[in-house]
Amino acid sequence: MNTRRVISTMTCSFTLLLNTNYRYKIISQQGATFTIMVAGESGLGKTTLINTLFHSSLKPYQDPNERHNKFTSPQQTVDIDIVRAEIEEKNFKVRLNIIDTPGFGNNVNNQDSWAPIVDFIDDQHESFMRQEQQPRRTHKKDLRVHACLYFIRPTGHSLKPLDIEVMKRLSTRVNLIPVIAKSDTLAPQELDAFKSRIRDVIEAQDINIYTPPFDYDDPAGAEHAKQLIEAMPFAVIGSEDEYEVAPGQYSRGRRYPWGLVEVENDKHCDFKKLRSLLLRTNMIDLILSTNEVHFEAYRRLKLDDNEPSGEANGGVSDEIKKAMKPRRSHNPKFKEEEDALKKFFTEQVKAEESRFRQWESNIVNERNRLNSDLEEMQSKLKTLEEQVKKLQLTKR
Repeated sequence: MNTRRVISTMTCSFTLLLNTNYRYKIISQQGATFTIMVAGESGLGKTTLINTLFHSSLKPYQDPNERHNKFTSPQQTVDIDIVRAEIEEKNFKVRLNIIDTPGFGNNVNNQDSWAPIVDFIDDQHESFMRQEQQPRRTHKKDLRVHACLYFIRPTGHSLKPLDIEVMKRLSTRVNLIPVIAKSDTLAPQELDAFKSRIRDVIEAQDINIYTPPFDYDDPAGAEHAKQLIEAMPFAVIGSEDEYEVAPGQYSRGRRYPWGLVEVENDKHCDFKKLRSLLLRTNMIDLILSTNEVHFEAYRRLKLDDNEPSGEANGGVSDEIKKAMKPRRSHNPKFKEEEDALKKFFTEQVKAEESRFRQWESNIVNERNRLNSDLEEMQSKLKTLEEQVKKLQLTKR
């Protein structure tokens, strides 16, 4: 997996609505590391949406058709880019990491195209777990993914089989947030029907997407969480172009012959809801749930794998084990080991089959020998019986 790292430091303005819970206070004092991953097919505006979220060009756009040069294999499915930035608001610092996965699902055969993304997420859990096992843990490097925006192509029909497969794999490892890219290509009625079909598929396939927690002691917060849940999957539009919507008032959007689609207009898309979930109301919960749910599930699974007795060591669900283990068999990093094991297994099977055939031949030969001896003994017995009869006649 080719990973290119682009590092930038900047200051953006945003508002964090911090809870009074003590866990939130600890994080607010120490600052936080927040990692967002974007995944999906190329050409869905992932880079543009990231730049729109932060009102800055965190990541330059690159044409997917020009992504491969003479030094890059055209067979490569996913190149992972990491963009770093520092956000500060009212003495609260957030070390922001953006994980971009361009070119996803472009090949004719996309059977293993999700493996590099899943491996990256698991590798970050593995790295953080190893750091926690060290005597000195003051400066830990944390690239665990706290939120994964999965971009869905606005076909208006339903989720593709590849989307379902990838979302299943990701939902057990990370806070998965599905978004409908370029939603302005669908009419409002088509968009509502498309959202409904996606929600039905997600429920039918038992895909676990991130759900904002309800705080019943805060009616306004509970109502906001309800609005976020009802809006999922978020229909989003990204644009770095600004247009004048009123004298002296500008807004980011996309200009069409029939009018202007505004990014931050709730009547046009769910961009503001998505930004609120990521950067305002639920950032801390995304960080905490990653540490307390997904990282703990991975850690317990690793401990279970290391248990000599094979007994469960923390109640990790069979669903997580089933989702996490099979992808390793498709990981290119283990291809040679897999081929060697297959070759060894094949040779062992052939050797056992040869031994079995030899045993079978020996048994057949032994059976024929015993049958021959039995026939010979029966013939001798018959001869002896005839001789006894002759002797008895002679005596008379």
